[in-house]
Amino acid sequence: MPQKININQKFSLFSEHFRPKIIAELNGQHFKLAKIKGEFPWHSHADADEMFFIWRGKITLEFRTHSIDLSEGEAIVVPKGVEHRPIAHGEAEIFLIEPTGVKNTGDETTDEKFSAPDNVWI
Repeated sequence: MPQKININQKFSLFSEHFRPKIIAELNGQHFKLAKIKGEFPWHSHADADEMFFIWRGKITLEFRTHSIDLSEGEAIVVPKGVEHRPIAHGEAEIFLIEPTGVKNTGDETTDEKFSAPDNVWI
């Protein structure tokens, strides 16, 4: 049976940064929540587009040729294969929408603190 999802309540369930949590699945896409603070490593997703939606706070999404600042209520789709990295100077709460099975570090091997465990539902 369908149930409503309270986004603020879901964000209150975790505090770690750069560890996305799955809250829903729709047509092969995971709907994830993440808290970010600081710089995430450069990475890309060879076979998947990725959508960032800012719920609370501000981030800068850096690309090799330019940067885009995003504030609450704004979103961006990063096309597959495009190298990027999110940066948040203060804590930000974001949604990520991407195909099931996509790793948050993309095709890169990174420090363990950035590698989120697969399929963590809250």
